[in-house]
Amino acid sequence: MTTTLALGPDWLDPEKLLTMLGPWMLVGLCVIVFAECGLLVGFFLPGDSLLFTAGLFVAAGHISTPLWLVCVLLTVCAFVGNVVGYYIGRKAGPALFNKPESKIFKKEYVDKTQEFFDKYGPRAIVLARFVPIVRTFITAMAGVGRMDPKKYFTYSAIGGVAWAAGLTVLGYYLGQISFIKENLEVTLLAIVLLSIVPIIIEVIKARREKKSLVQAEADDITEIMEAQIHDDATQIIPRVER
Repeated sequence: MTTTLALGPDWLDPEKLLTMLGPWMLVGLCVIVFAECGLLVGFFLPGDSLLFTAGLFVAAGHISTPLWLVCVLLTVCAFVGNVVGYYIGRKAGPALFNKPESKIFKKEYVDKTQEFFDKYGPRAIVLARFVPIVRTFITAMAGVGRMDPKKYFTYSAIGGVAWAAGLTVLGYYLGQISFIKENLEVTLLAIVLLSIVPIIIEVIKARREKKSLVQAEADDITEIMEAQIHDDATQIIPRVER
């Protein structure tokens, strides 16, 4: 395997992390995916690049388990992690957010989260899978915001397949290309950057929608003012003629 520089602390380098796990490589990978998707302490773990590297390891024979089984196990761990994270937020949320003196866990955050999921819920759950840190916290916030469990688990499963299985398969096939092997660090960095693109698109769309809404409200106010001025003028003119 090509040696790469870590994108963060040395022990978080995907290749080194998997290599350190030795014969427990797949087990460790499943635990990491579960922790990043379900436990708030797993936000710093390199999920995207780790899954891609796992696919590369399967192609190189460092993970002897068949690709399809690796994808199934990782998808299940990602989904179960989201389920656990959801109920952590759902059960612990009220206790955390009902403290008036709290500077961090405020009730208004729950209300805003509820509004966010009401508007972007399904898309948010799927897109968040591909965004580092966000994929960890949005799970608990879905529980805190009391998002409908059926809807949440459905889109969580879709996102789990696209993320866990998708990136692993991508790593498996692209990892067999010489250029990718020789420039793995750049490839992993590109994956991290590309994972942010969907959220950027959503932010731009949200701003455009907000700008359109503001413009529409301004037009309505203008029409009301013009109508009021016209009515006032109509009432004043007859008085002047008399």
